[in-house]
Amino acid sequence: MKKVESFQLDHRKVVAPYVRKCTVLNGEKGDSVTKFDLRFTQPNKEDMPTGAIHALEHLLAGYLREDLEGIIDLSPMGCRTGFYLTLWGDREALEIKKALEESLKKIIVAEEVPAANDLQCGNYRDLSLFGAKEYAKYVLKKGFNLNIYGDN
Repeated sequence: MKKVESFQLDHRKVVAPYVRKCTVLNGEKGDSVTKFDLRFTQPNKEDMPTGAIHALEHLLAGYLREDLEGIIDLSPMGCRTGFYLTLWGDREALEIKKALEESLKKIIVAEEVPAANDLQCGNYRDLSLFGAKEYAKYVLKKGFNLNIYGDN
């Protein structure tokens, strides 16, 4: 089995919240894709309930696209401690951090979760706008590090 980049990270030593540039992949035709780890909570100590992380996913999927061109995907981590963000091009963590913070400020004042219905979402009953707002406040108050070991 090939090594998975995120499995090489020592989850006992990182200090959340942070924005980490995981990897840049270069395609055969010269295209590049960058993957980021947007960690909200401390691995193996905190996690977000599914309703909150699901609502954050819906909200961030739209708000991040207002400030960042070339988003391919925003995916919640299975451990429920954050998200993976994939974009076209070789991008830098500071750009992502700024856009993420702006998006979280919008979430705090959001009045609804987009696509919260059975037509547009496969589990629309498990969304918590309240939870999304609480985690947005939580990580903004703590501040996102660009150094995963907390020495910003």
